[in-house]
Amino acid sequence: MEMVIGKSSQIQGELNLPGDKSISHRSVIFNSIAKGTAEITNISLGQDCISTINIMRSMGVEVNLDDQDLTTVTIKGVGRTGLQEPNIVLDAGNSGTTMRLISGLLSTQPFFSVLTGDDSLRSRPMGRIISPLKQMGANINGRDGNTKAPFAIQGSLLQGIEYTMPVASAQLKSCLILAAINSTGETVLHQPALSRDHTEKMLGNMGVDIHNEGLQLTIQPFNGEFQSTDVNVPADISSAAFWIVAGLCHKQGKITLKNVGINPSRSGILDVMSAMGGNITIKNSTIVAGEEVGDIVVESSELVGVEIGGDIIPRLIDEIPIIALAACFAKGKTIIRDASDARNKESDRLSITASELTKFGADIEELDDGIIVNGVGSLNGTTCESFDDHRIAMMEAIAAILSKGQTTIKNSDCVAISYPMFWDDLSILTGDQ
Repeated sequence: MEMVIGKSSQIQGELNLPGDKSISHRSVIFNSIAKGTAEITNISLGQDCISTINIMRSMGVEVNLDDQDLTTVTIKGVGRTGLQEPNIVLDAGNSGTTMRLISGLLSTQPFFSVLTGDDSLRSRPMGRIISPLKQMGANINGRDGNTKAPFAIQGSLLQGIEYTMPVASAQLKSCLILAAINSTGETVLHQPALSRDHTEKMLGNMGVDIHNEGLQLTIQPFNGEFQSTDVNVPADISSAAFWIVAGLCHKQGKITLKNVGINPSRSGILDVMSAMGGNITIKNSTIVAGEEVGDIVVESSELVGVEIGGDIIPRLIDEIPIIALAACFAKGKTIIRDASDARNKESDRLSITASELTKFGADIEELDDGIIVNGVGSLNGTTCESFDDHRIAMMEAIAAILSKGQTTIKNSDCVAISYPMFWDDLSILTGDQ
């Protein structure tokens, strides 16, 4: 599918965004292995989360979609030992979160399973989860020297370990937590920096003993059953990021984003855009199921370049492309460093962000671990390619409405991976309904 988009005269309005993808994945997985029935409201039903739901269904979990509210599902948990051996290959689709979290879960189950994904996911690095799982005693094997999917997993009883994580990764951390709660002996994880903490919050609320002290996590084996927990999923801040940048960079921008999750481990985009001079206000802030939530209001702003790196990068790794776009409209130079892990997403986001924004007329340089953007103040429409990466496609869409002339985005339908209603919401804000 191709989208042809022109410069918009305004970008204004109010949106209710899809549910947070990270929290949606976890609410499905954790409630599937709990006891009881849970209702998940405002769940993200993009392709990634559908992959997680289908995998849990393949192991005997009943997940029902509400006929009247297509953002609500009911999950009948089977308990920690109630999963059934799947009689098909489990397919994570394009979802790295699904593959990494499910791998930790399957490593402790008393049955055999095979886990795969699409072409993109099978090319992404998985050695970072296989190595520590093997140290715990997992019988898990992948191709290319145990670094890539598909995986063959024969579940077994694992042993807790003390492990220093090579990268700050919520997916790696969550994988090992899921393995640790079904192991013998405690597991201690040393993180190089903080990453999103939805797993610790949600499992902690369900009764799992996870002790957090600075960058160290200590997880105790969980011998009983934890109870199903209803989850009202906040709006996804990674989806909000596109509209935040659009509202700040457009000369006629004012957008309100309702009930967005602003967990400090995820809200690096707010910190960076505020540091760049963005007019951002948080209203109606509250706590929902342990997660901070609020309405984000953004208005047209004069942005300035900043340097971004270090511990903040894990808090905004998915937002690198859209931050780079914002930097094109900022005065001065923006430098993003320490972001080499962005190369290991659905695409090499550093290389593709640089190459695609260059087509729009950006002054941008690719680094080994980041990018440098010299603000140019304006861009021109072009023909660009998503490379089947949803976040690249959405970044290009925002670039299009900010650029002179028309832009054609090839393979634009990949936005459905995380944000099926993206094009509808773009029309609402630009007034092109």
